[in-house]
Amino acid sequence: MSKAHAREDHRHAEPLDAVLDAGTYAPTGGGHQSPVIVAVTSPETRERLRALNAAVMGKETDPYYGAPTIVVVLADGGRGTFVEDGSCVLENLMLAAHAVGLSSCWINREREIFDSEEGKALLRDWGLPETLRGVGAIALGYADGPEPAAAPRKEGYVVRV
Repeated sequence: MSKAHAREDHRHAEPLDAVLDAGTYAPTGGGHQSPVIVAVTSPETRERLRALNAAVMGKETDPYYGAPTIVVVLADGGRGTFVEDGSCVLENLMLAAHAVGLSSCWINREREIFDSEEGKALLRDWGLPETLRGVGAIALGYADGPEPAAAPRKEGYVVRV
């Protein structure tokens, strides 16, 4: 590994740890902590996920925008709140990423990926049970440019009664 890559890995390690830790504090139904967070930094595994996600869309693209880290959130499909639990984890991950100066983007299609035979093979490769269902993922890294301004909020977003 070159010295430049070593510096980049070190620069990313501590913020990544903080982001992943924040994900573990997301609320979950009944406090059961059904989600599992998988931080993917291996180029080979990122490419495998990219290909599976692109195939769901029927396109040859990188749904993860070339991010150096893909954080996949899975949850126990036997829990009635697995989507909500995983969604709370994804939100915590994104809020923590912003707080430590990382950029993130919520990516979908993990449900289709991990419901497929190829996705179940990934779970086995990772030593995880096939009962886990994909909820979503975040592409995580440093932005190439300034953060875009938030879109104006819609009328009637908040209703007070």
